[in-house]
Amino acid sequence: MYRIEYTTRAVEDLKWFEKPDQHQIIDGIDVQLRHEPTVETRNRKRLRPNPLAEWELRIGDFRVLYNADEAVNIVEILRIGEKRRGELYLRGEKEDL
Repeated sequence: MYRIEYTTRAVEDLKWFEKPDQHQIIDGIDVQLRHEPTVETRNRKRLRPNPLAEWELRIGDFRVLYNADEAVNIVEILRIGEKRRGELYLRGEKEDL
């Protein structure tokens, strides 16, 4: 089982969303990333090299960017955003990956 850790930026990103969305995101993270966070699935994929993160988790329209350290079983949640019309938005601002 992996331990989930949130960066300060990820916590700030999460607070940007309304409470029901926050619960949906947290629940999705717990279900999808506690076990085998580095196995690609329909909702988890390895990203092309970029400055933000190695992995992306899809929870509906929400995107969770994270890194996983298999040596110590830690998933670090780096950013949480929203996908709109094929573009990633972090706290309402468009972000390029």
